[in-house]
Amino acid sequence: MGALDNIVVLDLSRILAGPYSTQILADLGATVWKIESPWGDDTRKWGPPFQETESSYFLSANRGKKSLIVNLRDERGQAIIRQMAQKADVLVENFKSGDLARYGLDYDALAEINPRLVYASVTGFGQTGPRAAEPGYDAALQGMTGIMSVSGEPDGPPTKVGVAWIDILTGLNTTIGILTALHDRHSSGLGQRVDVSLFDSGIAAMANLAQSYLATHVAPGRIGTAHPQIAPYQAFEASDGYFMLAVGNDNQFRRVCDALELSELPNDPRYADNAGRVENRDALVQLYSDVFRTKTRDHWIEVIGGIGVTVTPVNTLADIFEDPQAVARKSLWDMDHPTIGKIQVIGSALQHLSRTPAAPSTPPPLLGEHTREVLGEALGIPEDEIAELFESGVVK
Repeated sequence: MGALDNIVVLDLSRILAGPYSTQILADLGATVWKIESPWGDDTRKWGPPFQETESSYFLSANRGKKSLIVNLRDERGQAIIRQMAQKADVLVENFKSGDLARYGLDYDALAEINPRLVYASVTGFGQTGPRAAEPGYDAALQGMTGIMSVSGEPDGPPTKVGVAWIDILTGLNTTIGILTALHDRHSSGLGQRVDVSLFDSGIAAMANLAQSYLATHVAPGRIGTAHPQIAPYQAFEASDGYFMLAVGNDNQFRRVCDALELSELPNDPRYADNAGRVENRDALVQLYSDVFRTKTRDHWIEVIGGIGVTVTPVNTLADIFEDPQAVARKSLWDMDHPTIGKIQVIGSALQHLSRTPAAPSTPPPLLGEHTREVLGEALGIPEDEIAELFESGVVK
């Protein structure tokens, strides 16, 4: 039994931030009705790679959902959404600010017919401010909110995080907001609007770097894999590859220096404490690098790990999915897809709750796969009316 198995989610979102949030809710047991246009969620066509006819991108964020094709431009389609909203606990949408008001599907309109509805709006810039009406995309917001200014090598260009970092963070914030609103509903009896944006999520996630700027009014720059406030704490190159070393305190620094036969360094005033090591980072890194290049990555991981200091390989995805820890933590879930057959998807990070863990349910749906089922079983629409809706193109 999932923790959210009594929760119904009406999902009008597309791409990644919204669907990532609703997939989390589905993994935790919620029923998720995914509303799609006749051409489907845009990510159904984003590829290659494809698995048979299904986009890997779409498969990554839509398991556990029921797909319905509903034409929102048709008044009868809008009426269906209103009927679904009356039965839903949560609605998630990522239309541009104000767009759904044209169809009478905005928060104010739906709260009138279902005051308990938690209505989550995911946008680029939020519902207020001078940019509220603008669309927002992960890459653009990575540039705008600062992460690209601190990512990459010092002498290189600004660098985007390799995954849609702000989309994922926004999806997590959306889920937190929804669960907060559902918790409040237990006492208040009322839903509320959850206004989450890529812009806000990107700024908030700058965390210690943003706070450092507020303290100094000096914008941090790019320092590669290094940590701006701890040293040594970065990737190093061994004779056959890279590994990450994280030295968190003076005692760990002394142990690593002993292992590298650099026992004199902790007594050097330049390196005696973390502040000095950060100030003299370049010289320290050069000393370490000269030693690390003499032996293999596995050698240093064994030696440094053996003295209780964090050290990890710089893995590819191929490497990490073969790691015994990933196997033990069930990082991959097996599913049976109706057209592909056996597939693997990324397991939920919430699958280790002791009583109500996230768990795999159904595979990512085919486009419109559940339209007839939900209209009939969940909404109670008679079969002859459903047939007419199909024939007129209101649903597919």
